[in-house]
Amino acid sequence: MNSLPERPVPDIAPFHARRERLLARMNALGGGIAVLPTAAECTRNRDTHYPFRHDSYFHYLTGFGEPEAVVVLVAGESPRSILFCREKNKEREIWDGYRFGPDAAGERFGFDEAWTIGDLDQRLPDLLANQPKLWCALGYEADWDARVMRALNAVRANARAGAVPPHAIHDVRTELDEMRLVKDESELAIMRRAAAISGDAHRRAMAATRPGRHEYEIEAELLYSFRRAGSQFPAYPSIVASGPNACVLHYVENDRVMADGELLLIDAGCELDGYASDITRTFPVNGRFTGAQRDVYELVLAAQRAAKDTIRPGVLWNDPHDAAVRVIAQGLLDLGLLSGTLDAVIEQDLYRRFYMHRTGHWLGRDVHDAGEYKRAGEWRPLEPGMVLTVEPGCYIRAAADVPEAFWNIGVRIEDDAVVTATGCEFITDAAPRSIADIEAVMREGAGATA
Repeated sequence: MNSLPERPVPDIAPFHARRERLLARMNALGGGIAVLPTAAECTRNRDTHYPFRHDSYFHYLTGFGEPEAVVVLVAGESPRSILFCREKNKEREIWDGYRFGPDAAGERFGFDEAWTIGDLDQRLPDLLANQPKLWCALGYEADWDARVMRALNAVRANARAGAVPPHAIHDVRTELDEMRLVKDESELAIMRRAAAISGDAHRRAMAATRPGRHEYEIEAELLYSFRRAGSQFPAYPSIVASGPNACVLHYVENDRVMADGELLLIDAGCELDGYASDITRTFPVNGRFTGAQRDVYELVLAAQRAAKDTIRPGVLWNDPHDAAVRVIAQGLLDLGLLSGTLDAVIEQDLYRRFYMHRTGHWLGRDVHDAGEYKRAGEWRPLEPGMVLTVEPGCYIRAAADVPEAFWNIGVRIEDDAVVTATGCEFITDAAPRSIADIEAVMREGAGATA
């Protein structure tokens, strides 16, 4: 037969249910038509592309992972879901791998209709005609915006035949952001697996860390663990930051030689089936915390516990951050790194010299996931099924007014939390977190390579 094996298809029930939910929401807001493309392929150099990664909104609704695809949802009394995708092409499959083609994709992914992507420009004006509203993501990408505008102008050009273009354009991402914010059970199952893979990778990285090794050697351990366990990509560029680099929040060069007596901060997580994990661990390069390192680490760990203890349904988004700030501010006073009263340190943002970021963010299909943090100017309450990170930190650069024992100590501890009916669940516990557990893993790693 000389035919390539078909790519696996995910359980389509969750994707079908999401399309139905969006269509119902569109109907409640006056109906119309939604049009969403997947991501464009991006050239790396000459005729070589970066590895393709689907658009998160598109994949959330379809489960379809090929490039050059568009989903169209038509609301109304007889709702329809339509997929446009690449044609079946045996010649191109020799070069690029298996393609579903419209017939197989429509059937396997549960669409009412499926057409080739080459049909889109011809069919889109007819689909838009006489629809009350257009739901799309204007500003997504300039070429896509122009394509949508051309289709709308084609409808207007046919006005004498009775065609009427949509009278309003709505950003479909507003509705999808709210849907994506609360994860269903299928999403949480994937995220738990991604968290477990990343936790094991951090454990492997700890065991491999030694003075004299390069940061990129440890990054390689992470990437190996991710891919070996089935992850398709890192969820973001891995941060492997030793010594003074640990005080650079988004350091990604990962090319320094690690020295004895320093800390190593790793912020890394895998992506699995379109969902991100996000873990940060900080530990000593030689496997043993010094007194100052231990003091700062325990302070950050206490701040994380305080934040975690606040997380439950009904609590406002900012409450865990406030709890962490209070612990860190008091700790900085206790360590002599700040002076004054606790209230003054918080009210005047003096703590931000050493803790300048927030304590978390939404997590899901994107590592900084969709969803608003405020509603009508007020922090939104947490709900079961939301997933957020909990990541306090403390970053102490060398300075004349800082005791030398604290110089270049950068500590961040980050875990992924699912809001449950009664509290929260850390799904990243596979990554050692306590000083005793970290030092034990590093002793075992040193023994294995001795």
